[in-house]
Amino acid sequence: MNAPRKPSEQMLPRMEPLARLPLFFALDGKRALVAGGSAAAAWKAELLSAAGAQVDVFAAVASEVLVALAAQPPHGAIVIRGRGWEASDFAGAAIALGDCADEAEAQKFAAAGRAAGVPVNVIDKPDFGDFAFGAIVNRSPLVIGISTDGAAPVFAQAIRAKLEGLIPRGFARWADAARRWRGAVKQSGLAFAGRRQFWQFFTARALGNPDRAPVDADLHALLGQAHGDGAAVEHGLVTLVGAGPGDPELLTLRAVRALQSADVILFDDLVSPNILDFARREAKKMLVGKTGYRSSCRQTDINRLIVALAKGGKRVVRLKGGDPMIFGRAGEEIAACRAAGISVAVVPGITAAQGAAGRLGVSLTQRGLARRVQYLTGHGEDGCLPQDIDWQSAAATSTTTVVYMPSGHLDELVTKAIGGGLDPATSAVAVANATRPHETIIADRIGNLPARLAAEPADGPVIVMIGRVLGDVVPAAPGSAVTLASGS
Repeated sequence: MNAPRKPSEQMLPRMEPLARLPLFFALDGKRALVAGGSAAAAWKAELLSAAGAQVDVFAAVASEVLVALAAQPPHGAIVIRGRGWEASDFAGAAIALGDCADEAEAQKFAAAGRAAGVPVNVIDKPDFGDFAFGAIVNRSPLVIGISTDGAAPVFAQAIRAKLEGLIPRGFARWADAARRWRGAVKQSGLAFAGRRQFWQFFTARALGNPDRAPVDADLHALLGQAHGDGAAVEHGLVTLVGAGPGDPELLTLRAVRALQSADVILFDDLVSPNILDFARREAKKMLVGKTGYRSSCRQTDINRLIVALAKGGKRVVRLKGGDPMIFGRAGEEIAACRAAGISVAVVPGITAAQGAAGRLGVSLTQRGLARRVQYLTGHGEDGCLPQDIDWQSAAATSTTTVVYMPSGHLDELVTKAIGGGLDPATSAVAVANATRPHETIIADRIGNLPARLAAEPADGPVIVMIGRVLGDVVPAAPGSAVTLASGS
């Protein structure tokens, strides 16, 4: 037996290098300087005005576009000064933009701005600027900026167009309501965890009603909902979340919301690291190592840790590969929480069997071939093959059987299943790391599969699927076999 492991906090990789640090300037009522009267300068002046800045434009000659804009600015006033800029004009400015004819003028403009302590942008000359503009998705006060650091502006615009289609315009009204209601939520009597619960309810309602204007009745309903759940929230909450078989895109929306609201995430070795990218960076991530046939944390230790964290008022996510209710020891963790008076919820996940079947294009209940699907575990509580398997059921030709954690005892399992009537020529597929980039598929007759797996051991979670529905995957020629790797 392997020595038990202890739960351990995991330090996730640091943030990758950023080409630009995305920042949002608060310009309402502040002075902005624009040098130049071209259409490009007018566009930048329009952005500054839209953000509430009082814009001074220094241009001996102003384009028609700029003159029309100054007559009807989107928000802050735009004043055209009929002359070129001077160094003294930077005094009191919060931000400065220049449309400079050449590099010499750009260098002079940037130097004057920096001497005055004003951040500078030079249009189409990024080497002289302190900051850059990106493509903008405007659902103000929800604002999204997109930058490629000047490498591919057309690509940034394409992404903006994609986001424009994905983000309903009605989100602007919900974001504005959030701004208006924030004070009421702070004065509502909800503690910190309860207020966070309110904003989670708010988000769910906004996502569900993007085209409806929020009203005060929404505020009162959401506050009532948060107060109703307040006791559970203040005493901590445990959510068992299915991480799916590995591909992060198979996470449910509810799973993503749980990860983004968690204070602590307890996860197994078999959970794909990319899944944790959906969690809040501030959340503590703890490895509670549950792997078959390897050193693992004791379930009793995990149960105690879950309860202790929840009693401390933490929002705990217990993240499990696949679906937490399929061979995930969820029942024991739920029982421990209930015994301690801790609220517990379950977010289902896509099982490894479903993920593998989807990648293979195989229906596990193909009409005329299978009337049922059954899940078996090849790993009992004592580390051996379970002794209470119904071998006649495993041998039924009308059944698709999926074996979880088969690797250590597959030979014994297949021998007993064949003894119970399973035809050794039955089609079978072993899938390692289902749905992940390094997925491996070994297809053969079930009688040959244990030897194949022994000869081609897989690193990662493995399932074995047995049944007539796999006939199109397994080669028809006797004794032939196929191995597919890298998700092919």
